[in-house]
Amino acid sequence: MSNTTNAQSMEREHIRREIIDDLDEEFELSLEEKAVGGTLGAADRAFRRTYFKELIRLQGELVKLQDWVKATGHRVVVIFEGRDAAGKGGAIKRITQRLNPRICRVAALPAPNDRERTQWYFQRYVAQLPAAGEIVLFDRSWYNRAGVERVMGFCTDEDYEEFYRSVPEFERMLVRSGIQIIKYWFSITDEEQEMRFRARIEDPLKQWKLSPMDLESRSRWERYTTAKETMLERSSIAEAPWWVVQAVDKKRARLNCIAHLLAQVPYEPVEHPEVTLPPRVYHPDYERQPTPDSLIVPEIY
Repeated sequence: MSNTTNAQSMEREHIRREIIDDLDEEFELSLEEKAVGGTLGAADRAFRRTYFKELIRLQGELVKLQDWVKATGHRVVVIFEGRDAAGKGGAIKRITQRLNPRICRVAALPAPNDRERTQWYFQRYVAQLPAAGEIVLFDRSWYNRAGVERVMGFCTDEDYEEFYRSVPEFERMLVRSGIQIIKYWFSITDEEQEMRFRARIEDPLKQWKLSPMDLESRSRWERYTTAKETMLERSSIAEAPWWVVQAVDKKRARLNCIAHLLAQVPYEPVEHPEVTLPPRVYHPDYERQPTPDSLIVPEIY
């Protein structure tokens, strides 16, 4: 087999595995090994079992953390940053999967509108900050200015420098007010990002994730790297340090991120009163009315 053919074969295998990972993302609680045709190797199958087992265990701990946050009025901000297709969204999904959205919510802001562009830069993010007993996960955050805006030329040099003058004090102010800030950078290689993009191109369920901005980022890899290195150096403070998640292996990255997040919050089990289902109360004069056929969803399946 020629080197070119071998490389193409390896690329196809990588893309196939990426699509299987994407299936896991959507159906992982019910997906069985036979659903992927038994094509995974023994080591992969063994780790998938470990992954699901550990994910359920860690999600159980997240529920305990949520209960403690609600009971104590603690406030938590978790920031997720990283290159496009680095796996931030997948990690956020696993964190929120079993939590109450009234307590733990995701802030994923679109590009600023004309009015927001004239505001103080941090203003629209301040509106998303948690109240007592809440957790907010930022799927990208005010660090857009340090990354996308810098690399794509959406801010001036003066805006960029002002951001780095302001952001340490902004975060220290939030911490002094009682908000805990935890910041994660999801790190992947150039080759891994390319494979994930290629897999998205071939998967019709994922093509919507590829924006023109994502594609443009491929040609600016080195500029993004420089911007990331500057960000980690200039905005990692004692009160809110950066943590780097090695994310080439998505499943391990999710487990490692969740385990680390749990270790950052001093939560304890919260006692709950025993739940007792009350008896059904029957009223002799009550008669349930039939639902009109016109309101019934057709039973196609």
